[in-house]
Amino acid sequence: MLDLSHQKRRRRIGLTPMIDVVFLLLVFFMLAARFGVTDAIPVTLSGSGSTQYDGPPRLVTVLPDGLSVNGVETPDPVAALTPLMTRDTDIIILRSRDGASVQHLLNAMGALRAAGWTNLVVLE
Repeated sequence: MLDLSHQKRRRRIGLTPMIDVVFLLLVFFMLAARFGVTDAIPVTLSGSGSTQYDGPPRLVTVLPDGLSVNGVETPDPVAALTPLMTRDTDIIILRSRDGASVQHLLNAMGALRAAGWTNLVVLE
């Protein structure tokens, strides 16, 4: 007798699609993860009203190409603000004008903090 039954071959499970998915997930989580701690700068926004403003005006305006203190452009805001400060906790108001980048504002804040002035208020 002739046996014509068809032998079924077992198919192997393909691992290539699973490996592709694992690598895609790996790339996604590597790109989405934070690898470092970002620096935080404590800032008081103008609407909080926590302290009263007193003393001479101390307004630092961040321009696209420089800084001005009380409307007068200056390359060194620390030198311009020093005669106006009576204590290290006096309020300094910062505002940025159109075209000024956030990095310029952060650089100005860093320079004022390096001088020892910590009470900075940013106008929105």
